Amino acid sequence: MRLRVAAGGPAALKVLAAAGAAAAPVRLVWAGPSAETVAPAAPRSGRDPLAPASGSSPLRRGLSAPAERPLAPGSAPWVPALELDSGTVLFSPNAICHLQLFLLPLPRFFFLARGEEPTDLTNQWLEWEATELQPAASAALYAQLVHGKKGLEAVGALGKLLAHIEQNLSRRGTAYLAGDTESVADVVVWGTLFPILQDETSLPSELQALRSWFQSMTISEACRKAVDSVLVPKALLEFKSYLQKQPPPCLAMERATSNEPEEEEGSERALTEEEIAAAAEAWARGAAALPKPWQPQKPVLPVEGMRNVLITSALPYVNNVPHLGNIIGCVLSADTFARYCRLRNWNTLYICGTDEYGTATETKAVEEGLTPQEICDKYNAIHADIYRWFNISFDYFGRTTTPYQTTIAQDIFQRLLARGFLLQDTVEQLRCEDCQKFLADRFVEGTCPFCSYEEARGDQCDKCGKLINAVELKNPQCKLCRGVPVVKPTQHLFLDLPKLEEQLEPWLEKSWATGDWTANARYITRSWIRDGLKPRCITRDLKWGTPVPLDGFRDKVFYVWFDAPIGYLSITANYTEQWERWWKNPQQVELYNFMAKDNVPFHSVIFPCSLLGADDNYTLVNHLIATEYLNYEDGKFSKSRGVGVFGDMAKDTGIPADIWRFYLLYLRPEGQDSAFSWSDLMLKNNSELLNNLGNFINRAGMFVCKFFGGTVPNMVLTPDDKRLLARVTLELRQYHQLLEKVRIRDALRCILSISRHGNQYIQVNEPWKWIKGNENDRQRAGTVTGVAVNMAALLAVMLQPYMPSVSSAIQEQLRIPPECFVLSHDFTCTLSSGHRVGTVSPLFQKLENDQIEALRKRFKGGQAKQTPPASEPAAVVAPGDPQLIQELTEEVAKQGNHVRQLKANKAEKAEIDAEVAKLLELKKQLALAEGKSPEVPVPKGKRKK
Repeated sequence: MRLRVAAGGPAALKVLAAAGAAAAPVRLVWAGPSAETVAPAAPRSGRDPLAPASGSSPLRRGLSAPAERPLAPGSAPWVPALELDSGTVLFSPNAICHLQLFLLPLPRFFFLARGEEPTDLTNQWLEWEATELQPAASAALYAQLVHGKKGLEAVGALGKLLAHIEQNLSRRGTAYLAGDTESVADVVVWGTLFPILQDETSLPSELQALRSWFQSMTISEACRKAVDSVLVPKALLEFKSYLQKQPPPCLAMERATSNEPEEEEGSERALTEEEIAAAAEAWARGAAALPKPWQPQKPVLPVEGMRNVLITSALPYVNNVPHLGNIIGCVLSADTFARYCRLRNWNTLYICGTDEYGTATETKAVEEGLTPQEICDKYNAIHADIYRWFNISFDYFGRTTTPYQTTIAQDIFQRLLARGFLLQDTVEQLRCEDCQKFLADRFVEGTCPFCSYEEARGDQCDKCGKLINAVELKNPQCKLCRGVPVVKPTQHLFLDLPKLEEQLEPWLEKSWATGDWTANARYITRSWIRDGLKPRCITRDLKWGTPVPLDGFRDKVFYVWFDAPIGYLSITANYTEQWERWWKNPQQVELYNFMAKDNVPFHSVIFPCSLLGADDNYTLVNHLIATEYLNYEDGKFSKSRGVGVFGDMAKDTGIPADIWRFYLLYLRPEGQDSAFSWSDLMLKNNSELLNNLGNFINRAGMFVCKFFGGTVPNMVLTPDDKRLLARVTLELRQYHQLLEKVRIRDALRCILSISRHGNQYIQVNEPWKWIKGNENDRQRAGTVTGVAVNMAALLAVMLQPYMPSVSSAIQEQLRIPPECFVLSHDFTCTLSSGHRVGTVSPLFQKLENDQIEALRKRFKGGQAKQTPPASEPAAVVAPGDPQLIQELTEEVAKQGNHVRQLKANKAEKAEIDAEVAKLLELKKQLALAEGKSPEVPVPKGKRKK
């Protein structure tokens, strides 16, 4: 293999370091920006070039055709390129990640060639590096080399991203990003960061875990030699000269997320005179400038010439009660967006319902001694009641156990069969001889073949997320009788996904180009495509399901993940007989799917393939919105252990539904997992709602009542007032931009920012003092009061998708006309002089510490014993104690940092081994506390260089 790199080019760092770490047999070819052709040269590291590999590893499709010599002519001078012995050329990680969907980044290829397949966590880091870190790093490097910025000033754009690395290293307590041994993820992330952070004083001192990891990587042999080879002074000057001729890199809107809202940089920028004048003009136009609120017909149907938005949230399984994570992941997120769409006058239909067929229902029926239908009736009512309490605004909430489900599912099946997209095959399946039946996936539990999780289901592992076949489970058990099943052959039908792939890929590329898919949805889908699609079984040996209408299979039913998404169609059909106007109308309808990330492949691959193969002009998803997971107090929700708040419990806490909605949306896991915390709930309620938002709206209304007899006074705007209008307009437009991209959590901070501006405006202008002065002073008090109460009216509308009951209360208190309850992009004076407000009262109540501590204790679940001292034998740790989990997590992070520091300082092996043993023991205790297997994997030996 020949590897072309350019000295001075930062992209070469990760490639050379990866080649060295993987001991890849490559021959280096050095190139520069002025080189028109390149020739082999000895590597500058002093190492002799290795001979080309004998033969080449098989590559996935998407690589370029064999290249003519010289290597990669015409490609960008700073772009690394690898020519395989076959003549095929791979290009840089940056180009691959950003321009090609299915290529392998060069560093990853080196590790693959050595036989190291990246884990899911490694792939997540590679995706994050390409989509989040690289753009920000490019901007920081440009600031350093072109603008001359240094130290912390230069790395400002990386702040949240560095914190993301720090948080992950600390939380996992591992020496490296994806585990206890170095992986391609470490090399790639390090290679992107090193050109900016090579002066370690640029790293904030509080990022200890990141510092230790960065130092450890930098002193490794492969990385050190890559630095010596690439970052030579003369070449860096050439690269700087090259950069000076390029436009500055633009950062995308996407940012790393955390539980805390980010301050919007754009909101504090200087306002232009044009913006101020435009805001004053829009204000003056008043309520007459607002669009008239749209009142759709019933049932809601697509309308020619309007934006028709169809919204679904993943159908919740009927066999359980949803917890807070389920609620924010699907129905609440979708509800917030649906409410926003309606405020925009978009013709919107939001449907959902319970997923009632399949093994999960049969299992629950056995557990409760009921029939499957009785279970469905019971839990459908529970779900509907919970969502009603949370104020979820479904246009229709249905269920899948209906005649329409059978009709539509069987029609799609028949169309797939007629078009040759179904296969028949004999499969090995687990059969319980004691129960005298083949066991569907959910009736089997065992050890995951991928991650060794001991409670994996027969269809999917809840820990690593991989889809599995039940026969692959280690140590399988029948869930009905706990007997050991045996493998026996049975006939099943398969959806021919490989045959449908040629239709799927162009559709995906179009949907990604024109729609808004979350980064995790894109990544999960790409990983499925990259790994190659395989035929997927669509039948199961069950009684409770949609029957298969084919001779030889009439004793079987459709597999739930073929059948369940069709529930969106059948539920709509139960809502209106004209359901096809929504579901067979891609020309007029935009489809948004909301779900947690574990449901992505079924909505992005399997269900679209079914509809594409059916070839009946079906509406396919345009925007796939997937969340990460919401944890509970750094642990997991568990109904059986009584850990965490479930939907049927929330209303018994005494905390109003809108407070739950606000907090769940405030910490919505958009970019990474987040965690519910009772202390944080109290803090956000008391600070953001009570002291910020509620305080401002109450003061604005009370000033109208107290100083002006309940009538909005006359307003004479000053330049400062007009600047405030422009600032509010910027926040309003940012709110729109974020919600149009379904960045629900980030848009919420725009509301809170406006109320902060309002509080500051009142505090600076002190209307309670001006009201006591002369006529001019009273006029000033009136202007401040009038502007403030109009800001409160705007907030009432903006808040409606998030807190509908609070929004209605503000509307009633301020007597906001219904025709003003619509969103535009301008801040207008909707409550003009002379408008009468109603009775104003506080919107929020303070949450007290005693109240919160009582709730924390109530939902804590089982108690766990204290962690014993290291010198004593380990006691049995009862799982589920969030406090113990938190303590152990912190101890693991602390010990992990200590181990990393010892390795970075080249401590004695015996000392390192002793501290690693302590770390492993802490991890074992943490695993026990979390209810996981206590077995800790034996650390691998250090790789030979």
